[in-house]
Amino acid sequence: MAGDHFFLELEPPEERLRHAPHVVIVGGGFAGVRACKALANADVRITLIDKRNFNLFQPLLYQVATGLVSRGDVATPLRQLVGRQRNVQVLLGEVTQINPEGKQIVFNGKAYSYDHLVLATGSGSTFFGHEDWRTFAPPMKILEHAEEIRRRLLMAMEQAEQTPDPQARQFLQTVVIVGGGPTGCEMAGAVSELMRNAMRREFRQLDPAKTRIVLVDPGERLLRAMPELLSERAQQTLEGLGVEMLFKGRVQTMQPGEVTVGTPNGDRRLQAATVIWTAGVRPSHLGRKLADSIECELDRGGRVVVEPDFSVKGHPEIRVVGDLCCYKHTSDGNPLPGMAGPATQAGGFVGKDIAAIIAGTNRPNFSWFDFGSMAVLDRVDAVADLRGFKFSGGIGWLLWAAAHLAFMPDRENRLSLLLKWIFAVVSQARASMLLTGMPSQHMGLDAPDAPFPMKSGSGPSIASPDAALQAAMEYYSNQMSGQGHQPTEAKAASADDSAAAIK
Repeated sequence: MAGDHFFLELEPPEERLRHAPHVVIVGGGFAGVRACKALANADVRITLIDKRNFNLFQPLLYQVATGLVSRGDVATPLRQLVGRQRNVQVLLGEVTQINPEGKQIVFNGKAYSYDHLVLATGSGSTFFGHEDWRTFAPPMKILEHAEEIRRRLLMAMEQAEQTPDPQARQFLQTVVIVGGGPTGCEMAGAVSELMRNAMRREFRQLDPAKTRIVLVDPGERLLRAMPELLSERAQQTLEGLGVEMLFKGRVQTMQPGEVTVGTPNGDRRLQAATVIWTAGVRPSHLGRKLADSIECELDRGGRVVVEPDFSVKGHPEIRVVGDLCCYKHTSDGNPLPGMAGPATQAGGFVGKDIAAIIAGTNRPNFSWFDFGSMAVLDRVDAVADLRGFKFSGGIGWLLWAAAHLAFMPDRENRLSLLLKWIFAVVSQARASMLLTGMPSQHMGLDAPDAPFPMKSGSGPSIASPDAALQAAMEYYSNQMSGQGHQPTEAKAASADDSAAAIK
C-alpha cells in the first residue's frame, strides 16, 4: 500500500465518540449524502470523501446546459448539507486504491483505515468503445459537461447571427442529440425552447424556423422504459416543438460538423455544428478497483453485484450503493434502476443498517418503493408513469416539478428553482445565458486556444469561436466548396481544446 497508515481524527463533541467505529463514505451524491444523514444519531465517526466539494443534482443538468438555471441552483456544497452534522468530517480528494483485507483505502496518497466502508461513487458516460467521439459530442454527467454544451450552443448562435450565408446559418442552427431516453428527450425539448424562443426575442438575423434538432436513438420509440402510450405522447410533443426523430439509428462515425448514422435504409450523414451525447452510462471505475482487490462479481456493465444488504460477498463491512451497484434482490428480480429514488433509498437503508449493527439492535430489511419515472418535454409539459398511473401535459409537469423539488437536498435551491421555473413559464426567457469562453481559457489547458491566464495580445480573442466550433465551420465550408472532409489538423485542434471540459 502506498503512503503511511494514519487517521484524520475528529475532535469529537463527546468523549464517547473518540474511539467510536469509523465509517468512510466515498461519494457525495444522492446515496452517499443520505447514508451520512441516516447515521446522524449513531455513535460513529463518519468521513465523507468526494473529489468534488459539492452535491450535484444531476437530473437538472440539462437545464444548466440550456441556460434555464445556473450551476448554483443544482449544486450544493457538501459542508452545507452534512458538514454541520456533529459526527461528520468532509474531505476533498479521490480514492485510488482499496485494500479490503487491511480495511484501508488509499486517499490522496495515504492509507486510510475504516471499520465500515460505503462506496457510492455513481456513474459516468460511455461512448461504447469510441472515446474519440467524446470531444465532438459532449456528454452530460458533470457541471463542466453542461456548461460546455451551453457554451457550444450559444457560440453557434452568436456565429450564426453574423453569418451572411443562409445555408451556413442553418448549419450553425442544427443540433444532433444522441439518445432517446429521459435525458435525451429533456435535452431535445429544452434545446428547442432555447434556440427558438431566444432567437425570436434576442437575435435579429436568425430565423427560428430554420432551427433543426435531430434526436437519434437505436430503438423503435422514445422512453422505452415507459409505457408505449407515454412514449407516443412524448414523441408527439417533441415533434410539435420541431424535433426530428431518427429511430433505429446507430452512430457509425463522427467528426467536427458531421455524424454518420447507420439505419436499416443505409447510412445517413447529419451535418450539425453541435452534437450532444446522452446515450451511454457506465459505473464508476471504483467498482473495477474493488473487483481487482477481492475478485467480487461484476455484471456485464461493470457494476458490483451485491447482497440483500448491499454488502459485497465475503466482506459485510463493505457496502456498494447507487449507480455503482447491481442489486437484483427485488420482487421481480430486475436490478434497481440507476435513478435518484433508488439511490436515495439505498443510501438511507445502508446508514440505518450500519447504525443498527453498531448499536446491537434489530437490523432493517430493504424494501424498494418504486415511485415511477418521468420526463419533462416542454415548459409546462411532461410525461409521468407513477406506479401504473399515467400522466401527461400540465398535470405531468406539476408532478415532475413536485418530485424534483422534493428530491432536491437544499432548501435554498428548491426556492430558487421554483422561482426560475415560474419565471420561464411566464416570460419564456432564460435566466442564465452567460457565454464565458473556451475551456482552455479557464482550465490551464495547453491547447491551440488562448491559454490561461489570458494575456493581452496573445492568442485569439475570448469572443472567437473555440477550436471545436471552428473545426465544424471549416468542415462545412470545405463541403460547400467541394474540398471534401476537413483536414486532420482541425480535428486535432478540436480535440485538444475540449479535452479538459469533457473527458
